[in-house]
Amino acid sequence: MRDPTGAWPVILAAQPLDAVPPDLTGGAVAIGNFDGVHRGHQALLARTMADARALSAKSVVLTFEPNPRSFFRPDEPVFRLTPPEARARLLTALGIDGLVVATFDRAVAVLSPGAFVETVLAGRLMAKSLTVGEDFRFGSKRAGTTADLIESGRRFGFEVDIVSPVIDDEGDRFSSSEIRESLAAGDVALANRCLGYRWFVTGTVIPGERRGRELGFPTANIRLSADCRLRHGIYAVSFMRPGGEVLPAVASYGRRPQFDNGAALLEVYVFDFTGDLYGEQVVVTFHDWIRPEMKFPSVDDLVATIRTDVETARAMLERTGPGSALDRALARLG
Repeated sequence: MRDPTGAWPVILAAQPLDAVPPDLTGGAVAIGNFDGVHRGHQALLARTMADARALSAKSVVLTFEPNPRSFFRPDEPVFRLTPPEARARLLTALGIDGLVVATFDRAVAVLSPGAFVETVLAGRLMAKSLTVGEDFRFGSKRAGTTADLIESGRRFGFEVDIVSPVIDDEGDRFSSSEIRESLAAGDVALANRCLGYRWFVTGTVIPGERRGRELGFPTANIRLSADCRLRHGIYAVSFMRPGGEVLPAVASYGRRPQFDNGAALLEVYVFDFTGDLYGEQVVVTFHDWIRPEMKFPSVDDLVATIRTDVETARAMLERTGPGSALDRALARLG
């Protein structure tokens, strides 16, 4: 979806299922949560886009909010690798034409597999083809199988493309759960390899306690979702401002044990930057892990360690380069 000037695509807007624009009907549809949009998801989405080209139609992703697991188990929040805004950025960078979001509520949860196909896939989306993973299940109690979907396709006139899992070098399939575990352990490098791009978060810069400024390292503070399970620690990151300016930085995610052990906060020190960032919608991209969060014998010891962290992060960022093709596409979104 390119802007009228022909420049790089604007970020996809999530369209509600109950009001799908006509130009997104009759297309090639990929169905799933796509949390992380990792390398396995990317293979499935590539197939969807190929089907769309063959049909001279739009490529469309159908996903659900909230995550069905969170709906059924609200007391066990899922660590979302890519909340809705991040997922939309990734789908745009990959070249998907449209994003449709179904509100996952009781009415959707109780739809039988047949009713889901008839009312959602054939009715509202008027899908010409569907792309799903081989373990895809749908309808109430996940009763519908890929075999059921293929049979429904014969009835309603859509093709079904079943995509096998993508396997890594060790013979394991790429998995959102494994990526969550990697980030919870602080293993950003492994998470990024599995994602096929550098993991990032989005958010609004908010006022803080100004402790960083007092220490000589003013930070841009961003409150991440309460479900974030990223390991508390120090990271080499890049910081993208509105308009696409990308700046090198070092970030701390945690509870500030030196001072208050408060709610977890992402604090980003942008190198050699002076100016006001409050209120900006920014993207923070994680390149590598530096060290765990810790309490020091004194504030002077903390400051000395921050100086070392800054130099470590500078060296890491100088080595990383522009990243994958998807990293480069994300950078062009601004």
